[in-house]
Amino acid sequence: MGNCQPTIVPYEDFDVVADIKGIRKACKGFGTDEQAIIDILANRSADQREEIKNAYFEKYDDELVDVLKKELSGNFENAILAMLDPPVVFAVKELRKAMKGAGTDEDVLVEILCTATNDHIAMFKECYFQVHERDLEADIEGDTSGDVRNLLMALLQGNRDESYEVDEELAEQDATCLFEAGEGSLGTDESTFTFILASRNYLQLQVTFKIYEQLSGTEILDTIENETSGTLKKCYTALVRVAKNPQLYFARRLHDAMKGAGTDEDTLIRIIVCRSEYDLETIKDMYLEKYDVSLKEALKGECGGDFKRLLLAICH
Repeated sequence: MGNCQPTIVPYEDFDVVADIKGIRKACKGFGTDEQAIIDILANRSADQREEIKNAYFEKYDDELVDVLKKELSGNFENAILAMLDPPVVFAVKELRKAMKGAGTDEDVLVEILCTATNDHIAMFKECYFQVHERDLEADIEGDTSGDVRNLLMALLQGNRDESYEVDEELAEQDATCLFEAGEGSLGTDESTFTFILASRNYLQLQVTFKIYEQLSGTEILDTIENETSGTLKKCYTALVRVAKNPQLYFARRLHDAMKGAGTDEDTLIRIIVCRSEYDLETIKDMYLEKYDVSLKEALKGECGGDFKRLLLAICH
């Protein structure tokens, strides 16, 4: 949506041989030169990093991932390994991690699935099967229930209208349906919210939300707050925020990962690494506008050591 700017672009003077030698040297001998690893990997695109991985194996008969696992630790290691996966592979690993074991990390499912394009959804389904030999839809169906399951399954169909056309009449109909499904009746008809939020294009939804507010006197997010709860509320809120401004949605997610006691490093890694080649520069702008502090300043206060240096390098 709109004019989005990345922080990482393909490195112009890319020399894969020089890069693998540089990384090899950084890992050789006593101690590791983490800064050298950061300087290389944080300035290469995902495709270039994939080339580095392949060339490293061909030259040294060693998997780069295994070498770095031995040399690095903690959040720094996690972030570097995230950068060495193709973005879609990293995303499906995150989806699987969110569902494995006892309990489900719904926030991760919401963040990844509610912000995905139809193309992303199709790639996730295919890649999830390749990486995990499991069916993404079956896993999500088995791991969620009720209205949340219905919504996530609707999103996994990848049927959203992705045009930029706005139908005013349809927006009025949808706004009326949303009002009658929520505020205008006793109880909430979640299926109406799910259908509209999962299928309409973002510009169409923006117009629908404006008409809704004129019609009901209430902002759509306030209605969601009053009419729903738990994970479903998070899903609907995410979908509304993404429809209005995806980059602001991610800025909020980053801010939430750092506010209060403790830091959610996994979320920082996921968003900063995954959005770096797409819209991280724009997310930085939104962060500054919304919170009156730069994303880099916020990260400096929350993270330390090599992990901090890496995230700051990706943010440029």
